[in-house]
Amino acid sequence: MKRTGFPVAAVVWTFVLTLAAALLIVNFSGGEKKIDEQIRREYSLHDPQYQRSLGALLGPPIVGGNRFEALYNGDRIFPPMLDAIRGARHTITFETYIYWSGDIGKQFADALAERAKAGVRVHVLLDWVGSGRIDKAFLNEMEAAGVQIRKYHKPNWYDVWRMNNRTHRKLLVVDGRVGFTGGVGIAPKWTGDAQDAEHWRDSHYKVEGPVVAQMQAVFMDNWVKVSGDVLHGEGYFPALAPIGEGRAQVFSSSPSGGSESVHLMYLLSIAAASHTIDLSSAYFVPDDLTVEALVAAMKRGVRVRIITPGPIIDSQTVRSASRANWGPLLEAGAEMREFQPTMFHVKVFTVDGLLVSVGSTNFDNRSFRLNDEANLNIYDAAFAASETARFELDLRQSKPVTLEAWRNRPLHEKAMEKISILLSSQL
Repeated sequence: MKRTGFPVAAVVWTFVLTLAAALLIVNFSGGEKKIDEQIRREYSLHDPQYQRSLGALLGPPIVGGNRFEALYNGDRIFPPMLDAIRGARHTITFETYIYWSGDIGKQFADALAERAKAGVRVHVLLDWVGSGRIDKAFLNEMEAAGVQIRKYHKPNWYDVWRMNNRTHRKLLVVDGRVGFTGGVGIAPKWTGDAQDAEHWRDSHYKVEGPVVAQMQAVFMDNWVKVSGDVLHGEGYFPALAPIGEGRAQVFSSSPSGGSESVHLMYLLSIAAASHTIDLSSAYFVPDDLTVEALVAAMKRGVRVRIITPGPIIDSQTVRSASRANWGPLLEAGAEMREFQPTMFHVKVFTVDGLLVSVGSTNFDNRSFRLNDEANLNIYDAAFAASETARFELDLRQSKPVTLEAWRNRPLHEKAMEKISILLSSQL
C-alpha cells in the first residue's frame, strides 16, 4: 500500500533547517528599534541644557570632582594599569574584549593571580569571541590563584545567536577608586609606541573621582548577566571624595537595553556643535543619519576633521565600507585623513573644545546596535585642549584624502566598496 504524508526524516530535516534559518535571522538582527529621524538642533554644546539632556537621556548623571590622565600607546598605557593592579588592596574588576597570548598577557595574568593569592577579590570578564586566542595557561594560572573568570556569551546550540552580541567594553576598576578605559586590548599589537606596523597607535585613560562608581556599575551590569552574582559593599563602591575639577559620566549601551545610547550621544553632540568636531575612529562606517548630521553641522560652519586607519588595518572590508560613505562628507568640506605609520585604533570624539568622549565605541553599526559598549564623557576645557593637541600630532602623520582623489579612486576599489557596504549592518 502506498504511504501518505512526509517521511519522518524529511520532517526532521525541515525542522532543523527552519530552526537554523530562524537562529541565523536572529543572529544578524539589530536588536531594538533604531533611531530613524534626525536630531534637531535646539541648543549649543556650551548651553547647560546640553549636559542636562545627556545626563537624563543616557542615564547616569554628570558628576564633578574627577581627574583624568591620557595614556598614549602601549609603553605608557600598560605600566599604569599593571601598577594599579599590583597595588590593589580589596577588589579588581576587569572586563575586556581582546585578551590574547604574548608577554603582555602573561604580565596581566601574573599580576591578577598574585593579587588573588594575597586575598584581593579579583573578577575578570572576557568576551568569548575576543578571548578565543588566549593562552589556556593564563586562564589556569589565574583560576588556580582564585581569580573568578567568566566568558561573555559563550554559545550554546539553542542560543548561538547571542555570539553576535559581544562585550566590546574595556574597563578596569581597582578598589572602586581608580578606573581605566579606552581602546586597548591585551595583546602584543598594543605594546610598544606605534613604531611600526606590528605595534598599533591607541589611547587609554586613567580616571579618579566620583565617576569611577559609574564605571564600576557598568562592569556590574554584565557581571550579573554571566554569573548571577551581585558584587557590592565598600570594596566595590567606596565613598569617593572629589579629587579634581573635571565633570564626567560613564554610560553604556547593549542590545538588551539602551542599544542606541552611544548613537544618540553622537547625534545630540553633533547637533549641538557650533565650532569644531574632531573624530579619531578606528572603524568609521557611519549610517546615513550620522552622515546627514555631520553634513548639517558643516553647513552651519562647523569644522569637521576625521582620522581613520590607512592601508595598515586589520579589516580591509571595514576600510572599503568606510570609504564608500565619504562622498557627502568631502563635498560638504570634511577634512578626511588616513593614518599612515601603523594601525590606528583610537576612539576619541572631541567637540567645541569641551566634550571629549572616549571608550570602546567605534563609529559603526556594530558598536551602535550590536555590541555592549561603554564610553566616558569628559566635560573639561583643559582636557579637551590637550586631546586636540594630540589629535593634531596624529593629523601630521595622516594622509589627506581630497574629494577629487576620492572620486578618481580605481574601479576595483569602488567595486570592493559596493560589496563591503552590503555588510555594513554587521561591521
